[in-house]
Amino acid sequence: MKRRNFIKTGVAGAALLGMPRFATELSAMPAAGEPYMKSAPKEDAFHVGMAGYTFVKFNLDTTLAVMQRIGVKYLCIKDFHLPLDSNAEQIAAFHAKLAEKGIKGYAVGPIYMKSEQEVDRAFAYARRVGVNMIVAVPNYELLPYVEQKVKEYDIRIAIHLHGPDMKLYPDATDIWNNVKDLDPRMGMCLDIGHNLRNGQDPIADLKRYKSRVFDIHLKDVTDCTKAGRAIELGRGRIDFPKFVKMLRKVGYTGCCSLEYEKDMKDPFVGIAESIGYFRAVCDTTR
Repeated sequence: MKRRNFIKTGVAGAALLGMPRFATELSAMPAAGEPYMKSAPKEDAFHVGMAGYTFVKFNLDTTLAVMQRIGVKYLCIKDFHLPLDSNAEQIAAFHAKLAEKGIKGYAVGPIYMKSEQEVDRAFAYARRVGVNMIVAVPNYELLPYVEQKVKEYDIRIAIHLHGPDMKLYPDATDIWNNVKDLDPRMGMCLDIGHNLRNGQDPIADLKRYKSRVFDIHLKDVTDCTKAGRAIELGRGRIDFPKFVKMLRKVGYTGCCSLEYEKDMKDPFVGIAESIGYFRAVCDTTR
């Protein structure tokens, strides 16, 4: 169901309800002081988060203020907010600032790894930051070395795909083919927009590769080709109601983090619209 169908449904529903139904509902409302909600809606096993790259043009204070205002509590930490060489004192101050806003840093990255030294640095950084997952883009030839570090540190790797814009990990199938025989803690960050731009079906791939999907970047795009550009969730080609239903079907328990890449110098209205739309889809597909 696309955004326009939500609108049509709402308008049609209002006409069908009419005033008698409205009056009945008013009479059924609780008395003053009584709770309106008799029970809280069932929470999903997955969490809504933000990919730090969304805020590449903004400092940490702005990032956290926006996240707090839209009620998102999970952040994938980018190194422009917490540098790779941060010491213990800087990391503690960073976490304290997040805690003040009720936000948790659940992973770091994406981090590119083009040498063994960069792999070492990324794992040491993740351990100091205190997260158990790195969203990463390691060169193919480094995967055996990355696997060694995964075993040494007990930190998961979620390889980020980039669609047709890069030869390195263009889609979910490419990542699967490269990690399926490696340590089970090596998986993917399924960027659903980029996956679609490479001609793949992100919903089918979520089902197909569920055991190795550790993180998800929410993104909508205007086309299923390289020409597709980023747009607010619900305005593009991805069927989000179907996607959310698949999240529940496969029992996904990680984060679904918005990586908003439209109007990155002025993204705030688009971020709020996208998060609101995704939450509405979650609520209306239960």
